[in-house]
Amino acid sequence: MDEKTVLTLVAKLDAIIKLMVLGMTEGKPQVEKIALLSSVGFPPKQIAQVLGTTPNTVRVVLSALRKKASLRRKAPTEREV
Repeated sequence: MDEKTVLTLVAKLDAIIKLMVLGMTEGKPQVEKIALLSSVGFPPKQIAQVLGTTPNTVRVVLSALRKKASLRRKAPTEREV
């Protein structure tokens, strides 16, 4: 295969992946979409491209989610109080 054919195939595969991801996350809030896409291995840049936002927005949301999860793990249980 020549380079042009490979690039064309990669572009088509990217489009298919984006459509599949949008179908999986349809109707969910953006925060849930970002969490889901991140959990399956999408980096912030790709998540931003799929959702039509900026990579920085994605990073901020992921940071907030990590902080929230960390706080939940540190919260005392009823027995500890």
